Amino acid sequence: MKDVNKILDKLEETYPDAQCELNYETPFELLIATILSAQCTDVRVNKVTKELFAKYNTPEQFAKLTEEEIGEEIRSCGLYKSKSKKIKETSKMICENFGGEVPQTLKELTTLPGVGRKTADVVLSNAFNHDAIAVDTHVFRVTNRIGIVNTKTAEKTEFVLMDAIPKNRWSHSHHLFIFHGRRICKARKPECDICPIKEDCDYYNN
Repeated sequence: MKDVNKILDKLEETYPDAQCELNYETPFELLIATILSAQCTDVRVNKVTKELFAKYNTPEQFAKLTEEEIGEEIRSCGLYKSKSKKIKETSKMICENFGGEVPQTLKELTTLPGVGRKTADVVLSNAFNHDAIAVDTHVFRVTNRIGIVNTKTAEKTEFVLMDAIPKNRWSHSHHLFIFHGRRICKARKPECDICPIKEDCDYYNN
């Protein structure tokens, strides 16, 4: 068994500033930013949302826009046609089903179009301070490489991590794994020589 607390302690020392890198001021803004972040960098999303949220930042405002109008605003995020459809439908549903407020449970959030477990977990942990582990490509890759999990899907990874990591560390561990995945444990060329947790890592030691 891996000493997960020891690994997290080392990552905390390495990334004392680990936190959500999407810019937002409200739970709804974070929800929209997270939908936009699919297959797109946070840096690009932040550029787009800086202008977007200056014009529109409530479900009511987005619900009134056409998919084409939303698409023009978010075009540079990629997959803009499907994202604009999801944003419009989600905004409408928040207005109609949740009184214009972003719901605060996983079950309700995942009823929104385009909102899967990962997006819901990002919103729950960052906007509402609930304990949650959002598994994106970085978290999936890093935790499998280290050997904390040995899984084939993001959802399976999430459940194994929930067992392996103390609940009070769930939300922050997600940011630590993402920071590590972006800065050292990169997809194509992990920089194992400078990795602070290489002694604890199956990928490095095999």
